[in-house]
Amino acid sequence: MRRRGATLAQLESLYRDRFEHFARVASAICGDLDRGRDVVQTAFVTAVLQRGAYRGTGALEAWVWRIVVTEARGVAREPQPEQLGVADSDSGVNGQWDDPLKVRTWIAGLPERQREALFLRYYADLDYRAIAEVLDIEIGTVSATLSAAHQTLRKRLREVRR
Repeated sequence: MRRRGATLAQLESLYRDRFEHFARVASAICGDLDRGRDVVQTAFVTAVLQRGAYRGTGALEAWVWRIVVTEARGVAREPQPEQLGVADSDSGVNGQWDDPLKVRTWIAGLPERQREALFLRYYADLDYRAIAEVLDIEIGTVSATLSAAHQTLRKRLREVRR
């Protein structure tokens, strides 16, 4: 029988090993690097406080990813405070880099599930099974969602190339 609940050591190890991955995805979802890092901090506080709720039936990382994505969605719905000062130009999160094709705008225009699936696949490098667990959808739905996102992005790229 598998033990229920996550240990503090497991969560700490996951935090140390994967913080940047969590932060990149959270930043992409909520649109700001600093807010994304705050999301990860808040999500891990939630994970520590609710560690007894982890059933141990799936990967601990997927359980934490679900918490991070849920928190990032909530933060994304909040109004952003006005930007003060100069944005971090090499972060890519605040739209300060040269993006002649406007790929970031295209991604931002995708439906929420498509955006999140793209971020989890290409920013966090999660496999389809983990993405399905994080987004609480079937693996086939992950495949269809990513396919639809790729199709939309390819169409826009073809339009630009004309």
